[in-house]
Amino acid sequence: MNSSPNSSSSSTRILVIDDHPLLRDGIATLLDGQDDMQLVGQAGTGREGIEQFRLLHPDITLMDLQMPDKNGIEAIVAIRRLDPEARVIVLTTYSGDVQVVRAMEAGARAYLLKNSLHKELLDAIRAVHLGHKTVSPSIAAEMAEHSGQDALTSREIDVLRLIAEGHANKEVAARLSITEETVKSRVKNILSKLHANDRTHAVTIGLKRGIISL
Repeated sequence: MNSSPNSSSSSTRILVIDDHPLLRDGIATLLDGQDDMQLVGQAGTGREGIEQFRLLHPDITLMDLQMPDKNGIEAIVAIRRLDPEARVIVLTTYSGDVQVVRAMEAGARAYLLKNSLHKELLDAIRAVHLGHKTVSPSIAAEMAEHSGQDALTSREIDVLRLIAEGHANKEVAARLSITEETVKSRVKNILSKLHANDRTHAVTIGLKRGIISL
């Protein structure tokens, strides 16, 4: 990846993409004390972040997942189209294992929780710059807990999302153009796969694990 001719050759050039100015300021302050890191740009939306990446060619991009226009995963995909070797670290409040898998499949190299940034961020930046992958220990534990479980199909996720929005089986069937019996069958599969006691429990698990969002 190309570096700016004005930057130190030993300095890791970093772009922050997050819609919370206070978090961006906090990261800027944290990086300011590091001799081997340089904050080269900031962006408050996914679209702006993609454009900043195109202009700046940073070594590391720090990426929020929830943003007003393009979400973080969409932005990661777009950035990786610009540079397949782009190194992206996800910073988020969401610890769900499914969300982690989606981000990693999109091309993220690391996944950190915002509440542990000061402890983990600098180490993660250095690790990812060296070509390693890393996730927060709490996230790794969450992933291990659910490893080997059957994943919901895209159609089951559609049903779960509509249930989360408060729709009864009949309404779900109408919206998805399927029979009510098919909805009942998918709900049964959802409960089994998520080890949920009922529909409400399934929605709670789905939200916690990042399978669906509201």
